[in-house]
Amino acid sequence: MDFQKLCTFETFQRLWSHYGYGENFQDVTEQEFTRIKGITYLDHAAASLYPESLLRDYFQDISRNVYGNPHSHNPSSRLTHDTVERVRYRVLQHFNTTPEEYSVIFTSGCTAALKLVAESFPWRTQTESEAGSHFCYLTDNHTSVVGIRGLTSGRGVVSLPVLPQEVENRAQGEAQGEDVICQTPHLFCYPAQSNFSGRKYPLSHVKGIQARRLYPACDHHGRWFVLLDAASHVGCSPLNLQNCPADFIPISFYKMFGFPTGLGALLVRNDAAGILKKTYFGGGTAAAYLSGEDYYVYAANISDRFEDGTISFLDIIAVNHGFESLYRITGGMHNIEQHTFGLARHTYMLLSSLCHGNGRPVAQIYAEGRFESPSTQGAIVNFNLVDSHGRIIGYSQVDRMASLYNIHLRTGCFCNTGACQSFLGITNQQMRRNLQAGHVCGDNIDLVDCQPTGSVRVSFGYMSTFEDCQKFLNFVAECFIEKPVTVDQVKLKTATGASQGLNEHPPIKITNGDVCEVDEKPAEALLRGFGHREPNSHGEAYTLTNIYIYPIKSCGAHEVHDWPVGPRGLLYDRGWMVVNGNGVCLSQKRAPCLCLIHPQVHLPSNKLLLQASGMDTISVPLENNTQMHTRSQVCQSKVCGDRVETVDCGDEAASWLSDFLGQPCRLIRQSPDFTRDMKKKPGGAATSSSLSLVNEAQYLMINRASVEFIHKLMSSRKDDSAGDHLLDTQNVISRFRANLVIAGVEPFKEDNWSHLIIGNTRFMVTGQCGRCQMIGVDQDTGAKTKEPLMSLSAYRAGKVTFGVYLTHELPEGPTTASVLSSGSLIQPEPHRS
Repeated sequence: MDFQKLCTFETFQRLWSHYGYGENFQDVTEQEFTRIKGITYLDHAAASLYPESLLRDYFQDISRNVYGNPHSHNPSSRLTHDTVERVRYRVLQHFNTTPEEYSVIFTSGCTAALKLVAESFPWRTQTESEAGSHFCYLTDNHTSVVGIRGLTSGRGVVSLPVLPQEVENRAQGEAQGEDVICQTPHLFCYPAQSNFSGRKYPLSHVKGIQARRLYPACDHHGRWFVLLDAASHVGCSPLNLQNCPADFIPISFYKMFGFPTGLGALLVRNDAAGILKKTYFGGGTAAAYLSGEDYYVYAANISDRFEDGTISFLDIIAVNHGFESLYRITGGMHNIEQHTFGLARHTYMLLSSLCHGNGRPVAQIYAEGRFESPSTQGAIVNFNLVDSHGRIIGYSQVDRMASLYNIHLRTGCFCNTGACQSFLGITNQQMRRNLQAGHVCGDNIDLVDCQPTGSVRVSFGYMSTFEDCQKFLNFVAECFIEKPVTVDQVKLKTATGASQGLNEHPPIKITNGDVCEVDEKPAEALLRGFGHREPNSHGEAYTLTNIYIYPIKSCGAHEVHDWPVGPRGLLYDRGWMVVNGNGVCLSQKRAPCLCLIHPQVHLPSNKLLLQASGMDTISVPLENNTQMHTRSQVCQSKVCGDRVETVDCGDEAASWLSDFLGQPCRLIRQSPDFTRDMKKKPGGAATSSSLSLVNEAQYLMINRASVEFIHKLMSSRKDDSAGDHLLDTQNVISRFRANLVIAGVEPFKEDNWSHLIIGNTRFMVTGQCGRCQMIGVDQDTGAKTKEPLMSLSAYRAGKVTFGVYLTHELPEGPTTASVLSSGSLIQPEPHRS
């Protein structure tokens, strides 16, 4: 059975029959989720997607009804109170429990629910006569759970990380009778489902810990409480609190319904609620208090006692519509669990058996089992891709390529350092070294010393389809497998089970036209085609052939031949940017048609001209009188995480841009009084240069020979499935959006320079430019293609970089204004070895 046959829906159905929620599943998903047409959304563990009917019904509800503050007693407030209480009951019903057993405390999210427990739990410090409390947690816990340690450590409480295998392996049977005397409170936290790997932990641990039959409870006398982190679990799986009566269960509703965000809940077992002690009390939480004396009586109702201030009642009303839409579309959580597990299992089955042409596996999958059952595994597949030499492919490279295919996935450590270290084999010492190398949580430094710092996660939701699996698997085959694709039948048989009737064969080769084939000629051979001549061996000079400025960030280039060097780079380069109606910077990643706007700096008239096909040309002044700016014109924005102070350029430019882009936009420019310093990159050169609205550095330089090399590599690829026509060299140059283009240098020789002089102006090389899917935008048409990123990724091992960043080095003493000119000679300085 070959790869393409394994990818068919017929094969999938033969191996798993629990797909969809009836015959009209496809029609329903197309009607309810029209906005994701053309998108393969595989990040449901981070946030589910809301159906359109949820918003429609919700907006109808709040449009027809008047909902007042539930702390008042007028008719609109009583309506709110009664509706909120109905939602509380609906939440408990969903988890198969009752108000007699549990209370629902609404919070701003799962993390806020965890923080509430941490701050209210009666931690006891050890004394000579009494044992102290223990805060125990599985190492496979979300950061928000481990973060409780930050509070307990300051109170003298013992924090005990527990490996998953220790819970049962170190169990000691029934608890001893001393607990009748010892009532020291301890808290054990574990996830119902790992947000890293999707592993489902036994819900029986709840009773086992409470009864002190399991480790670590069996080793410590006292009263044990269990916090079951259900945030990841409840998105795709049922949770029956009759079977696992945990004391505290934090959840977030956007993981279940996609909307509303910013709302979660803490489910508290009523028998355990009495131990929680508050210090702060907000509006609505007191039965009585005195402002002049230290006198306070908390509200008798558990929910009222812990919901400080006015709850987010309109969001809570939306939860009711979330339940309505969820059950109407799917029929219930059991159906969702079966559907999503089948998709995850199919993805695991094929991904784990795919091999390169040389027989090496394509993926290293991080899972405890083999996706045998939805009772032990959730709808998450976590992995790293591996090249044909056995080297890990960095997750940032996978993420960039996925964006080209409009596949939305998650990369990194997923706020679960414990699981990440365990699966990837990262020691504590290595974690510290990675930090010293510049890697922090959430960044794109995916490899340190060729070792991965994180991984790739795909996760499914109730509206996910078989086509999502298919597109993802084809993406992996097309972009990351050395052809021909092979399938390891032994692994496939192991993954699917011998009873599925798959034939036993050695690994088979797939040369189906549906899968991208790459010419096996190595890139090194192409480099040899350039002659590997020594610099200037034929009397050639290094020259600056082209100068480009981009007055408006992410808009079209303006080629110049002689241009002043300003304090932040080329004068007026990226001095302006376009923001959407929410004030967020627009780039070609979100709006590719920005490249069709051609700004032009006209120095004699002190104007910036805005030009685009079909639009009248308008202008804005190059220099504004900052004293004339009103407070409303000055605004704050962000560029690559940096705060920048900007000035609005007026209604005429805003109207022009909004008409052309088809959405509300405004043109803003960097305030001339605002200074933005360049960040020092890990391993990069130190610099104190100031920046315009560029991403990372004052200048970006590329080498024409390097472009020609990538162009030849593109020509050598037979990528019928990508649908890209062969791009000419100038088209490729324009996609890299460089300020400076040089010639006379061997391909990628510029990567080894530390400094260079162009004409009489000296520059420092501050690092290489990491590339993303934006180079897939044709700067002449705005159309998206998979090249040149695919060829660049195929050539570059590790980081996908192209071009180098430069910063202007000012000479000591008095200086004269510098001007760069096309045709200037270049004197490079290589790094000292």
